[in-house]
Amino acid sequence: MSAIRRKPKRHLMLFSGRAHPALAQAVAADLGTELVPTQAYTFANGEIYVRYEESVRGCDAFVIQSHTEPINEWIMEQLLMVDALKRASAKRITVVLPFYGYARQDKKHRGREPISARLIADLFRTAGADRLIAVDLHTAQIQGFFDGPVDHLMALPILADYVAAKYGDHKLAVVSPDAGRIKVAEQWSARLGGAPLAFVHKTRDITRPNESVANRVVGSVKGRICILVDDMIDTAGTITKAADAIMAEGAAGVVVAATHAILSGPAVDRLRTSTVKEVIVTDTLPIVPSRMFDKLTILPIAPLLSRAIREVFEDGSVTSMFNGHA
Repeated sequence: MSAIRRKPKRHLMLFSGRAHPALAQAVAADLGTELVPTQAYTFANGEIYVRYEESVRGCDAFVIQSHTEPINEWIMEQLLMVDALKRASAKRITVVLPFYGYARQDKKHRGREPISARLIADLFRTAGADRLIAVDLHTAQIQGFFDGPVDHLMALPILADYVAAKYGDHKLAVVSPDAGRIKVAEQWSARLGGAPLAFVHKTRDITRPNESVANRVVGSVKGRICILVDDMIDTAGTITKAADAIMAEGAAGVVVAATHAILSGPAVDRLRTSTVKEVIVTDTLPIVPSRMFDKLTILPIAPLLSRAIREVFEDGSVTSMFNGHA
């Protein structure tokens, strides 16, 4: 025999940056493993250093990092982590992005603008990533920006099951904050037993970020608890204006359900004093105690991430997690 034959041994190793360690630890606990010890620090001039304290040769590496504030620092740290794994001979590198930074910049609105979401995908590919796992991308087209497999996870089952359990005995309506998210609202409607759909017609000045005008509600919401669904809450201007427009049409109440709680600037004050009854989010991004308020409910995303990681590692089906819709 002219070759040495050996059964391949596969082993999963989980890595975390410094942006959201609590989430990474929860994922590791769900998987029944531990995070790989990692040395990471920032030099006085802002440069980042990363080194793993165990051998990673031949492993299936999963690198978790949420792109939270300061977003550019954590993106750079994750890129360095991927590069270190590539140079240390990891067999396959999967980047796990609970929140994908720059996802809103997925196309050119005006001339001479970047398509930043594409650049982020290119950076991870260049660094050495073989695969991406992301949760509720701002637009599904971002999957095509990465030259490799992308598993697009949805928090909808987690959020919708909570809504159904708490508000299922009320007359419900599902409302999209704009016409562009009607498809997601349709999935919510199906999950909530065929609740009627509506959407808020809004206009936005592309020269003024985080600002929009809610013009009117299209669809019947009178006398119903309206589930206002979106992928993220940043400054909360759009979502609170939409809630006001819905209440003006005679709704019985508005419940906001969103995956990513960015909660920048005035968001907490706007939501706290708004007409919104409850704000339901997941912990894809860390929420410090000072940004929490009475109306806020935070649901864990770790079970979804850990199951997806297990399916990828075992060459299973991520799509099966969402009844073929992912």
